[in-house]
Amino acid sequence: MLSVRLICVGKLGEKFWAQAAAEYEKRLGGYCKLEILELPEQRLPQTPSQGEIDAALKKESELIAAKIPSGAAVIAMCVEGKPMSSEQLADYVSDLTVRGTSRLCVLIGGSCGMEESIKQRANLRLSMSPMTFPHHLARVMVLEQLYRALNIVGGGKYHK
Repeated sequence: MLSVRLICVGKLGEKFWAQAAAEYEKRLGGYCKLEILELPEQRLPQTPSQGEIDAALKKESELIAAKIPSGAAVIAMCVEGKPMSSEQLADYVSDLTVRGTSRLCVLIGGSCGMEESIKQRANLRLSMSPMTFPHHLARVMVLEQLYRALNIVGGGKYHK
């Protein structure tokens, strides 16, 4: 069974985000072994300088790097990444497993994004849209798309 680690910077504060994420976590249980790691988002002043943002991203990148499992295929969620349809994501995941990859690690940065050094570690930079989404919503969307992709791979009817 595929092992998926979702590394997220920041916690789900509001109950409705947690409920939505929990629903997809439950659904994914039949398709993969899912682990969600929440890493602390670095605190910044109301109007941070670029230097303060860079320092926060560097600290977050160190925390993320320490949690990426060895041998895992890494997907970094970022606005400049490659857009994919649900079917294309399903094909990507299926191809990984056919080639013998049993671990997938998906990265979601905090409100300032992710440092370039972490994005460079990714096998795939994936974009959900050129629009910007709150990282809490991005987590729910990633979980839903993982569920949809694995359902497609398994021949399920959810996608239709």
